[in-house]
Amino acid sequence: MSLKVDRLSVSFKTGNTVFNAVKEVSFELQPGKVLGIVGESGSGKSVTSLALMRLLDEERAKVTGSISLNNNELLQLPEAEMRTYRGNQIGMIFQEPMTSLNPVLTCGYQVAEAIQLHLKANKKKAKSRTIELFKEVQLPKPEVTFDTYPHQISGGQKQRVMIAMALSCNPDILIADEPTTALDVTVQKSILELLLRIKNERNSSLIFISHDLGVIREIADEVIVMYKGRIVEQAKTAAIFSNPQHPYTKGLLACRPSPVFQLKKLPIISDFLKVDLHGEIQSSGLDIQEIRERYASSNEQKKLRQNKLYEQEPLLKIKNLDTWFPVKKGFLQRSTEMVKAVNNISFEVFPGETLGLVGESGCGKTTLGRSIIRLIEPNHGKIIFKNQDILSLPANEMRRMRKKMQLIFQDPYSSLNPKLTVGNSILEPMEVHQLYANPQQRKKKVLELLDRVNLLPEHFNRYPHEFSGGQRQRIVIARALALQPEFLICDESVSALDVSVQAQVLNLLKELQQEFNLTYIFISHDLSVVKHIADRMIVMNKGEIVEMGDPDQIYHHPKEAYTQKLIASIPGTNYPF
Repeated sequence: MSLKVDRLSVSFKTGNTVFNAVKEVSFELQPGKVLGIVGESGSGKSVTSLALMRLLDEERAKVTGSISLNNNELLQLPEAEMRTYRGNQIGMIFQEPMTSLNPVLTCGYQVAEAIQLHLKANKKKAKSRTIELFKEVQLPKPEVTFDTYPHQISGGQKQRVMIAMALSCNPDILIADEPTTALDVTVQKSILELLLRIKNERNSSLIFISHDLGVIREIADEVIVMYKGRIVEQAKTAAIFSNPQHPYTKGLLACRPSPVFQLKKLPIISDFLKVDLHGEIQSSGLDIQEIRERYASSNEQKKLRQNKLYEQEPLLKIKNLDTWFPVKKGFLQRSTEMVKAVNNISFEVFPGETLGLVGESGCGKTTLGRSIIRLIEPNHGKIIFKNQDILSLPANEMRRMRKKMQLIFQDPYSSLNPKLTVGNSILEPMEVHQLYANPQQRKKKVLELLDRVNLLPEHFNRYPHEFSGGQRQRIVIARALALQPEFLICDESVSALDVSVQAQVLNLLKELQQEFNLTYIFISHDLSVVKHIADRMIVMNKGEIVEMGDPDQIYHHPKEAYTQKLIASIPGTNYPF
């Protein structure tokens, strides 16, 4: 089944203004092929996919052009007839499975419901078909998962449920919109392999949407690069990677942390292009190699930094730390066993150092970070910060100690109060700890912090929902700096960001470290990101440290099979970009 899109445009009217989200996009999807669509948030790639499915609000969105599926013009079909195409001819895997799945319905019910609706099957047949699909997408214990609620399974398993739902009506074309965002690299790899296996077995076609060219390289036959609603480059995947033509494509390739190049800072999109007053793109004239030479870091510089760091006394010492959780079972909810989330862990962190902490979800890295600042109380061990065992501190003294020890949470949106302006969110901890003499001085400090993280003074009076993901991440960084800490724990602080925004935030963290002499523990599931930013790296698995040392050494010569698996799962590992 072939899909042809010709001069597709989508615009939204808000008040008296019209926003053109997609501008004359044209492409063809050949049977049995994978088309990758790549670009940053706001590039128009998700709006394009929703337009293909006719899922945009027709009262707000104006869609023009042509979407032809086997010579049937989808934009001209009545809504009732279009419903027969959705699911049956074109299926879609949405970006965020947790918000796409109904939290009060079991996973099995939600898939079976789609089968009953589209295939007119009875409940028994729908359940049987759902369990078959759960087996096909390799969910563990399919019969048990059928009666499981979304919050009871992992992110990767929720994504598999969404894939099963999209496959339930045997579509010829599957659209996958950011299906691996924020997943562990190992889970991401398994999802990519699963999608390719299903495509090949069913001889179907796939449109795969992502902000990460490394992921696209793993799966696509052909790539479309979108920027501000337009296609700026379109070519076979090998050509995009070996000889990118457009400066925006070069920027997307270069801003991913490289397994090969050692850089002081990551390139960003603005290194490669500028946008003039008329919105036209102009190239900076520089290529990827020239930008990387500008930001290159030598082994001599690295050794000088390490010598300076490790001749100091440690700022933080962790000794034999345990954080265990009881597993309660039975009618009386008795504790029958313990989950050893953090198990007998010891290490040191030096002033000004970035210690990277890497591992899959469930390895214990977030629990370790929260245990260090006693947001979770450890069971045993010592946490010595500035020569003081903070596990012995009473609660009121520990609160004062947290002025010097701050945590940047994984999801900036959920960690900000939606009812407070961002200015007041940053100002609030200053009031709690009675910093500065009066409200005017506190507000002045907030404005300085907003400026330092590249936000504007007028952002003080705006609310969290008015910002992009990258801007919200800058806001929580500013809030963490409000108390003038010495030590920051960054918990997956770039995992859900576009690669270009991720590069900006990583560069910002490095600049702030130098400016304020900060010490970081940087937690991530992405070993390539940790390799770029960290002075030393710890690899965790099942609550224990399996490997620790120099990031380059671990990356290029991993000793443990678990570390080797993490590295092999990084998308684009075998490609120099």
